[in-house]
Amino acid sequence: MEGIFDIYELTPELVKQVIEAPAPLHRHDFEEFLILTEGKPLHFIDVKQQTLNAPVIVYVAEGKVHQFIPDEATSGWVIKYRTEFIPDSSFHFYSFFTDLINYPLGTDFCISSITDLCRMMYREHQQELSDLNVVKHLLLALIAKLETEKGGIPEQSSTARPQQTETFNNFLKILQYNYKRTEGVQFYADKLNTSIRNLNLICSSVFGKSVSDIIETRKLIEARQLLLNTSLTVSEIGYELGYNDKSYFTRVFKRRTGLTPSEFRQDLITMIS
Repeated sequence: MEGIFDIYELTPELVKQVIEAPAPLHRHDFEEFLILTEGKPLHFIDVKQQTLNAPVIVYVAEGKVHQFIPDEATSGWVIKYRTEFIPDSSFHFYSFFTDLINYPLGTDFCISSITDLCRMMYREHQQELSDLNVVKHLLLALIAKLETEKGGIPEQSSTARPQQTETFNNFLKILQYNYKRTEGVQFYADKLNTSIRNLNLICSSVFGKSVSDIIETRKLIEARQLLLNTSLTVSEIGYELGYNDKSYFTRVFKRRTGLTPSEFRQDLITMIS
């Protein structure tokens, strides 16, 4: 992507072109929103493929390996931007703890509001002397709209209480600083002055996952990035992430991805080279 920001509409003409000549699997050096108002396109991200059911917004973080294949009914918008353009978005933060970030759009009002924001961004971006500050504020408004609609957290349960959400966010912040250590669930419960049982209830209520599953997900998301972006050996990556036993690291990685670390590295590097 050239520049710091880009936006375009998924028109029938563009969709037809992409179907006839789909973009290959590629690694992102930018962040991207797929705002889909119609259709059931295919989406491949890292090692997972899914059929998207519009209306939905998909966020793809920088560094992800990604492919998007629309069907004939697909319509919507694509927004791409460098991380420095919006460096502190909640989407970027939560991408460290979950493999996929999809926001189903539940109301016509929400879809209409987001579409209007996309049109305004597009018109401003097309100006000969476009104002990136205006574009940035419109994108921030879109993100704020989603945060209001979904409680700020991807896949958040509608039954989660504000206090639970606050504790959960504090847990993620602590995890982000400590995930490379060998610390277990008790360490995080102690940091939050709560019990293991209560912390698990909070994580399950807010995010639908256990504490140990979130810790493991954070480690393996980092492992995939290191496998793709560094020349570190599998043993070195496992050790850096707190797995002192290479065979255990390999078993955990394969259980979650279906591939060993070496297979993952070879397969994805071959596909994107």
